[in-house]
Amino acid sequence: MKKSGGGVKDVASNRKAKFNYFILESYEAGISLLGAEVKSVRAGKVSINESYAVLKDGEAFVMNMDIAPYENRGYVEYDRRRKRKLLLHKREIRKISVKVEERGFTLIPMRMFFKRGFAKMVIGLAKGKTHGDKRETMKKRDADREIERAMKSRHRK
Repeated sequence: MKKSGGGVKDVASNRKAKFNYFILESYEAGISLLGAEVKSVRAGKVSINESYAVLKDGEAFVMNMDIAPYENRGYVEYDRRRKRKLLLHKREIRKISVKVEERGFTLIPMRMFFKRGFAKMVIGLAKGKTHGDKRETMKKRDADREIERAMKSRHRK
């Protein structure tokens, strides 16, 4: 939960998304939550690691997102992993649905944050990586780390 400039407060991120998928485009969507869910998300008790987004009947939903129950919620009960509506413009939904249906892409939640008091989520239009692609990513990351170490030790002298 870090606060970056412009009144944006990050509450959750899917760190493995870029490792498991090629992210081609990303969209910022609002998310429809209940009052107790908003308070729980503000407290950082949300996980989007196993979640995914789907399009049904011209609407977008995020599935399998886990929001822990708020401790002071009173009598209100909700399902932790219920489907939650994503708020996107119709033209964005149409554009995404064409790519998902024709090209076989997937919608992956990448980050959840608060912007000017509203809960938002960045969803990525993604294509899955193969085992070989993941190995290439690890090799590139290790090579970059070695280069960074060499540059750091070179500047110390």
